[in-house]
Amino acid sequence: MKKFARNKIAIAIKPKERGYILYEGPSQLDGESIVAIMTMITNNAKTGDMVQLWILRSDINPVEASKIGEDKSICGNCPQRHYTPDPTKKGGSCYVNIGQAPNAVYKSFKRGIYPVFDYAKHSQYIDGRKIRLGAYGDPAAVPFNVIERFAKLGVGHTGYTHQANHKNFDDRYFSLLMASADTPKQSLALQARGAKTFRVALPDDSLFEHESECFADSEGIQCADCLQCNGQQGNIAIQVHGSRKSNFKSSLIDTITIAA
Repeated sequence: MKKFARNKIAIAIKPKERGYILYEGPSQLDGESIVAIMTMITNNAKTGDMVQLWILRSDINPVEASKIGEDKSICGNCPQRHYTPDPTKKGGSCYVNIGQAPNAVYKSFKRGIYPVFDYAKHSQYIDGRKIRLGAYGDPAAVPFNVIERFAKLGVGHTGYTHQANHKNFDDRYFSLLMASADTPKQSLALQARGAKTFRVALPDDSLFEHESECFADSEGIQCADCLQCNGQQGNIAIQVHGSRKSNFKSSLIDTITIAA
C-alpha cells in the first residue's frame, strides 16, 4: 500500500471569527433558502485540521428539516438521508449526527455570530489551509462558481456529491468533487461520465480495478494529509461506517432500484 508523507503544515493567520457565511441564497437543487457557512476550527480526528463548510437550510433547524424532508434542499436525492416518508423504514446510513455540529452551527448562524465572508478582508485566513467542502450538506446545492472560487483559496480540498443524477446537477462539479456511489453499478456509470467516484462498500466487497481503499481506513491517514478526494486523483472505496451503518443494506435496495 502506498505510504503518504505528511504535508507540511502552513502557518495561517488566525481569524478573529469562528466562521463566515460563504453563501446565502436559493438552493441550486430546489430553490429554497440555504446558507453555506465555513468554520475555522475543528476537532474532527478523521479529517484533521481543515476549514469545514456546512450547508444548511437557512430558515429551518437542520434536525427539523431532516425529520420533515426539507433537507432535500441541501441533501437532494441522496438515498442515505436520515429522512424517510415511510415510517416503517429507518432511513439512510448517513454518518452525520445532525443534532450535534450541524445544529450548533445553525444556532450560531441564527444568533448572528458569523459575518459574511469578504474576499478582500478574509482570504488571508484561508491561505495555507485545507478545505472540506461539505461537512454536512451537498456542495452541489451551492452555485458552482461560489464553491470553485472558495476551493481555490486553499492549498487543497476534499468534497463529495450525491447529486450526479439530480435534474439540476451542474456537471462542472465533477472537476472538484468525488461522485458518491452506493453500488458497483453506480460507480461504473459515473466513471463513464468522467467522474471520480467515492463508493461506499460492504465489508465483503472487493475493490475494482483502478479503485483504491480510503487511506483513512487502511492506513489511518487523515484527510488533510491525503487530499485524494478532490475530484481529480482516482476512484476510492470505503467501508460503510458511522452509527447508522446498519441501515445501509436496507437503503441499498432502494438505491439499486433508483439506479437501475
